Amino acid sequence: MRFPARRAWIPPLACLGGLLLCQAAQAQQVASLPVVEIAGHYDNAVGSSDAASQGSVGPALIRDRALQRPAEALEFVPGLVVTQHSGDGKANQYFLRGFNLDHGTDFATRVNGVPVNMPTHAHGQGYSDLNFLIPELLQRIDYRKGPYHAADGDFASAGAADFVYRTRLDQPLLDVSTGERGYARLLAAGSQELTAGQTLLMAFERMNNDGPWRVPEGLRKTNAILTLSDGSAAQGWSASVMGYHARWTATDQVPQRLLDAGSYQGAAFGRFDSLDSSDGGQTSRHSLSGEWHSTRGAVRDRLAAYALHYDLDLYSNFTYALDRPAQGDQFAQKDQRTVYGLSASRLWDQSLPGGRPMQNTLGVQLRSDRIRVGLYDSAARVITTTVREDEVRQTLAGLYAESHIAWTPWLRTVAGLRFDQLDATVDSLTLATNSGSTRTGRLSPKFSVVLGPWHQTEFFFNAGRGFHSNDARGTTARLDPRDGVTAQAPVAGLVGSRGQEVGVRTEAWPGLQSSLSFWQLDFDSELVYLGDAGSTEAGRPSRRHGVEWSTRWQPAPWFVLDADLAWTQARYADAAAAGDAIPNAVGQVAQIAATVRERGPWSASLHWRAIGAAPLKEDDSVRSSPSQTWNLRLGYRLHARAELYCDVFNLLDAKVNDIQYYYASRLRSEAASVDDLHVHPGEPRTLRLGLRLRF
Repeated sequence: MRFPARRAWIPPLACLGGLLLCQAAQAQQVASLPVVEIAGHYDNAVGSSDAASQGSVGPALIRDRALQRPAEALEFVPGLVVTQHSGDGKANQYFLRGFNLDHGTDFATRVNGVPVNMPTHAHGQGYSDLNFLIPELLQRIDYRKGPYHAADGDFASAGAADFVYRTRLDQPLLDVSTGERGYARLLAAGSQELTAGQTLLMAFERMNNDGPWRVPEGLRKTNAILTLSDGSAAQGWSASVMGYHARWTATDQVPQRLLDAGSYQGAAFGRFDSLDSSDGGQTSRHSLSGEWHSTRGAVRDRLAAYALHYDLDLYSNFTYALDRPAQGDQFAQKDQRTVYGLSASRLWDQSLPGGRPMQNTLGVQLRSDRIRVGLYDSAARVITTTVREDEVRQTLAGLYAESHIAWTPWLRTVAGLRFDQLDATVDSLTLATNSGSTRTGRLSPKFSVVLGPWHQTEFFFNAGRGFHSNDARGTTARLDPRDGVTAQAPVAGLVGSRGQEVGVRTEAWPGLQSSLSFWQLDFDSELVYLGDAGSTEAGRPSRRHGVEWSTRWQPAPWFVLDADLAWTQARYADAAAAGDAIPNAVGQVAQIAATVRERGPWSASLHWRAIGAAPLKEDDSVRSSPSQTWNLRLGYRLHARAELYCDVFNLLDAKVNDIQYYYASRLRSEAASVDDLHVHPGEPRTLRLGLRLRF
């Protein structure tokens, strides 16, 4: 959700200083150290990517680290953090490069080849619900940041990530875990070779969780996947059927004034209490997808297609009794859609005069959404008023081309060009004036230069244009749907961005990979469609710039240290009396993880995460509080096919907030609205125990 809108955090500098001192000491002893290959965590070796901020996460890191929620797998992307402002069946909050990505806008995700972001969504543009992700099935996570990559289109200005699932497992897997506050999870997965080269993979997941909330969350999640594959990496195909359903009760954010008072209407009121026990929802997602790939000499072809059916019923109350004192402000959002898409690409190698190698890619992408979407007033999940209902048909088509040229052994360039066209038709079922059609296109050039390597070090320059689409309902809006009288100005269908980045990556010291990037990203407008209000808001142009540093250090085969630091400044680009701070734009993010692998039967991973303060109002007069948390995973191998593990989240039981907003709300006991801080607490220390068996 989006609401209109310095206190600094200090990371544990001693830890960072110790890391740097250790690296310096290692640099002085290079001649005496054996070369250690960094394998299984990040595949970010020199020569493997076109930007310092691009890379791939390996399965070992995913296996080693404790994840409290499935979407936290995105935190493997350096500089990205994941929180939650509502129930765990709802899409998470994502923060990267000074963006409060809300539930996914400006960061594109795909799982098993199927896009996750939802345009023209009931709750928020680009809504990205990753709760159906099964981390144990991940083969790798490929990530890219910035609008520099021609194959990335809508929602990818800040970055993009592809979650690549396995098509086969070495051994069948049974994972059973239990924990505090009603947590229980079962995962069963395995694969079977049917014929020579043809494999069937099956996985089933069930999870229950009540959480620390006074009103139990009652999360009930069921998840399954079936994948049939044939062939090899050079020639083959795969097809997948995926199904997911979840229901939950949500404890949304609560006002700070109640927490300060410690009571409400004569009863004690604490951080985990709720002001509307009927908030929550249910959602489902079912998809059929397939891909075919072929390599013939210097030519590589790929074809993929998918069909998806999605449902969401969501009930929320963030302002309590501000607009409807007698009934309460709960509202319902419903989204039902069918999505069809396909992509095709051809990559071929050739030589320029003088023997310079050149690699070309030509691709096309097509996505079509058929949507029934609605916003309603409700009380205790009973709809009382229809604010608006719409049927939307929208299609986004993209065509892109890219060429990689190695001019010399130390100089290569990447030039790309992308064109996207959006066609949308909105049929407003409640206010005909807001019906209409829109068609718009956008050209996005990309260019990168890579210098090196010299002494296992390479340098990057990247530039490009990107975009995100706006909610189709905002492009045809004429009147406020609540009163049918107040005029509204339509918004642009596609909003452009421009990004630049310079970076360096080095492996000059044995056992060390390190990347540093300086970047800037401008948006023409922070235009958004406010799904919670059913209206549009024309935002202002913005500029973000920052620095990111990522390091992987493996001094021995059994020990890995990962460190990611990011600093960002986000500001509106124009002057205004309200101020130029962008609400919820987190300025600093840091993560450090130390992993010990298989020292005898034991393994362990300790993960520290810090999220800095952010402005909550445009004049920067109110700021969120920073937070720091520690997570721990301990593993003990009983024998070759059985392992016990223990996950401890928020190890030090820190009193932190997952999200903080500043806006007006009203309690039933209050005579008028109050501008106040509203928070959703992070969960207290939580213990989970599991047994993993392989057969």
